[in-house]
Amino acid sequence: MRTMIGDVRSTVPRLVWWVICLALTVMFLYPLFVMLSMAFKGPTEAGLIPPTLFPHDLSLANFRRLGSVQGLNVFGNVLNSVAVTLGATAGTIVLSTLAGYAFARARFPGSGVLFFLALATFMIPFQAVITPLFKVMQTLHLNNSLLGLTIVYITFNLPFGLFIMRNSFAALPASLEEAALVDGCGILGALRSVLLPVVMPGVITTALLTFFASWNEFFAALILITEQDKFTLPVTLTLVSSGQFGTVNWGSLQAGVALTIIPCIVVYVLLQRYYVSGMLSGALK
Repeated sequence: MRTMIGDVRSTVPRLVWWVICLALTVMFLYPLFVMLSMAFKGPTEAGLIPPTLFPHDLSLANFRRLGSVQGLNVFGNVLNSVAVTLGATAGTIVLSTLAGYAFARARFPGSGVLFFLALATFMIPFQAVITPLFKVMQTLHLNNSLLGLTIVYITFNLPFGLFIMRNSFAALPASLEEAALVDGCGILGALRSVLLPVVMPGVITTALLTFFASWNEFFAALILITEQDKFTLPVTLTLVSSGQFGTVNWGSLQAGVALTIIPCIVVYVLLQRYYVSGMLSGALK
């Protein structure tokens, strides 16, 4: 990736390169600016058409409205999203790492077919299986449960995590594992002490993708959770943004979006150096 960028940079004039970089920067940062500008406008200014570019009077009214509206507490529902997202991320990492190691190293009859079937679930729209999934959760008494929603998110994110981790392990030379086994490590010991540190970019990539997908997921949470105190943040924001007669409270909606993206930005900034290498290691094999 760095080589490709270096080749492009060396073939275009310096001024053109900086113009391209500036244009891309503006393209990515402008939506964030609009979101923050709308979030800090007062209720009257937020509803103006055409909208103002900058808030004339900075106001925290939209953020205060998130505290209590229609019997909801957005800041309380944030904790639900945190619990579900962290649980789904941890569960996906553990299962995809163990399954990926098994598919890459412990070959068995039919392993290729089974791996293909696992990846084939990518082609099934999630909305197509929500009804049988609802019935399964109801049978297991996990409906309207954060635990049940966490399991659904793990199931939804597991195929891609399996793809990343299987290819990450398959890219490693077998001599690493053999040396650990000769030194007296068991299979799990070799996985934990020798192989896992090497495939950490793949683990981080799986964690990032699962975190983002679970944190922002709306459809399953809307269907499977019916009690307001168990709502996750995306579901809550749809109620917060609703005004009278179907109007949209854009100020409160953008304040909620700002609250939503903060964890994503923090997590990505902390782990982004592992992301590209993890994606490449999972896609090249």
